[in-house]
Amino acid sequence: MNKLLSWLSIIVGLAFLYLGYYYLTHTAGSLPHYFPGYTAGYDHIHHKHAIASFIVGIALFIYAWFASAPKKKTVASGK
Repeated sequence: MNKLLSWLSIIVGLAFLYLGYYYLTHTAGSLPHYFPGYTAGYDHIHHKHAIASFIVGIALFIYAWFASAPKKKTVASGK
């Protein structure tokens, strides 16, 4: 299950990084109408949306890194 969540978080993380790039390179008027921040005819770039998307993408990569780490073996006490 951890391996599946790791791969899923990597894929979704890549999608959020691309979304952040998309927000930086397109104006609000040229975004698809279902994107948050779309405003018809508006030529403003949503920097805050891009930063938030980058942060979520990086957080998902960090989660995948920690979720895919090998489990620590515990040593039973010799009492």
